[in-house]
Amino acid sequence: MSRVTEIRYVGYAVADLDAERAFYRDDWKLIDAGEKDGMVHFAAEGHDENYVVRLRADDTNSIDVIALAADGDADVEALHDRVVAAGCRVIFAPRALDTLGGGYGFRFFSPDGLPFEVSAGVDRRTPRQLNRWEGIPQKISHIVLHSPDHRAMVRFFVEVLGFRVSDWLGDFMCFLRCNSAHHRLALLPGPACLNHVAYDMLTVDDMMAGIRRLKRAGTDILWGPGRHTAGNNTFSYFTTPNGFAVEYSSELEHVDFDAHVDQVHAPGPTTMDQWGIGVGGPQTMPHPKPDPRLFTAAGV
Repeated sequence: MSRVTEIRYVGYAVADLDAERAFYRDDWKLIDAGEKDGMVHFAAEGHDENYVVRLRADDTNSIDVIALAADGDADVEALHDRVVAAGCRVIFAPRALDTLGGGYGFRFFSPDGLPFEVSAGVDRRTPRQLNRWEGIPQKISHIVLHSPDHRAMVRFFVEVLGFRVSDWLGDFMCFLRCNSAHHRLALLPGPACLNHVAYDMLTVDDMMAGIRRLKRAGTDILWGPGRHTAGNNTFSYFTTPNGFAVEYSSELEHVDFDAHVDQVHAPGPTTMDQWGIGVGGPQTMPHPKPDPRLFTAAGV
């Protein structure tokens, strides 16, 4: 069955483009991937994805698009048909993309109103081998979203886009995989919005080196460093100048896509953080509020 196989990038509209651009370039340590139509793009050096962040200036901070990958044009067509059958509003049908890197894809609103793209055949870049202690991101690890009906959204991502459930945290957080990574997407209750975007670091030492660099640049850690139970990944959370939550992570568990059996983890302090030595907690993360442009296409 055709399905989504990876995360490509997240496109943001930001009120302070200069500050956000400087953060991703100088502090978060992504690299310039080019400009097009007034938008700036950043790539992660350790991966061949053309870019992982897209920024454009706007008077309101919001999500322009969450871009996902499929294996080929036929998969894009099949996924589009399933999205239509599920009753979703389509922003544009499958076509040649005029975004940086090209490819073939379509866009739609999730049932909650967040904008998504599914594409294939996008240009790739040549990654480089990262070295331990560089402390820079390899690639996007996962994305966490809020939904007013998170169980319905789990069914949507599983039945329509081909994700599979990896684990639950109690009955309020679901971890979904689209490849061997334990999770590329997770869902929480709440107003429809982005919770955070996480980036894989080469090792836990690289995560710690990244924390050090960010603190020296004036970006304090919100929660961490720690290690979750579901996925067994390490974590450290921050916010960008425009208030979007981002995470450095490492050692995310990999599972058999077809054979992995999900389980329910009982919530508790040592489930959320097995180490229990870091600062903050879930309560120190930005309070979720509806994305201000739900069911509104960015047009770019």
